[in-house]
Amino acid sequence: MKTGIHPEDYRLVAFKDMSNEDVFITKSTAEAKENITIDGVEYPLIKLEISRTSHPFYTGKTKLIDTAGRIDKFKNKYKKFKKEEKSE
Repeated sequence: MKTGIHPEDYRLVAFKDMSNEDVFITKSTAEAKENITIDGVEYPLIKLEISRTSHPFYTGKTKLIDTAGRIDKFKNKYKKFKKEEKSE
C-alpha cells in the first residue's frame, strides 16, 4: 500500500436516520456540524435521509407513493396556462 494517502483522523461518529430516528455509531472521518449525546458521551452527528433500517431493500417493505394524485394536482394547478387550440 502507498503510505500517506489514507486519512489518519478516524473517530467515533453518530449517524442518525431522519426517517425513523435510528442512531448508530461507527468510525468515520466525515465532518459534522452538530453533536449528539448518547449514554452520556458526546459524538459528532451526521444526519442521513435513508439507512439500512429504512431502505426498502433491507426492510422488505415498500412505501406507496400517490403519483396519480401528484399528477392530478400538477395538471389542475397549471391548466390555466394551457394554450387554447385554434379551430379552422
